[in-house]
Amino acid sequence: MSGPVGRLAGKAVLVTGAGQGVGRGIALALAKEGAAVGLAGRTVAKCAAVAEEIGAVGGSAIPIACDVTVRADVEAAVAAVVGAYGGLDAVVNNAATSLQRPVAELTDTDVDDCWRSNALGTLYGMQAALPHLRARGGGVVVNFGSSTAIDGDALFGGYAMAKEAVRGLSRVAAREWGRYGIRVNVVVPNALSPAAEEFRDAHPERFAQMAARLSLRRVGDPEADIGRAVVALVGDDLAYLTADTLMLTGGHR
Repeated sequence: MSGPVGRLAGKAVLVTGAGQGVGRGIALALAKEGAAVGLAGRTVAKCAAVAEEIGAVGGSAIPIACDVTVRADVEAAVAAVVGAYGGLDAVVNNAATSLQRPVAELTDTDVDDCWRSNALGTLYGMQAALPHLRARGGGVVVNFGSSTAIDGDALFGGYAMAKEAVRGLSRVAAREWGRYGIRVNVVVPNALSPAAEEFRDAHPERFAQMAARLSLRRVGDPEADIGRAVVALVGDDLAYLTADTLMLTGGHR
């Protein structure tokens, strides 16, 4: 396994939703610390572009077509990483779908879309990764929550249901899998996703007001702020942290 020499040299990691935004930032941060990265996403061309970025800095990555709502796709993505790199040390279940609609207007389809891409997609990734993490003698699962769910932001009812389910699932898995040396944690990010960039460009004043409400007065960078924290979770820096939620929100309040 080749790549930059870093804290994660020799490790293989699967990142879902890796073709853009937070997933791309996480993948770049992991690769720059030496991890070999499987880049899974519904639009494989975007993942291929990120793989090229990683290759340009001397890292190793493979693009993988994957819809996390389809269990077979997730299992195939895990198998692709294991086949390419000889094992799996961590899975980062980042891929997600969100929508905004008042609770009174939520449909079964709305809830199902959020549930399948968030809660079920995360479950599929965890289950597919488990035997390979155990084979390594331990490993790391990084799942994703949302401040919209924790705070109960209006219009995010369907999304909040799914994201809080992810946090509950993660706590249970951490307790069940700790005996195998597997750590399971949740990251709650506030970063410049493609949707956040669109909002910034369309409503610069409102975006500036939103950023000003953060303690650090800025929206996070996907690689430097979120990706570097995931590097710490995947590596040894946070080796005693499990069953917990890491709030990377810049002091959101």
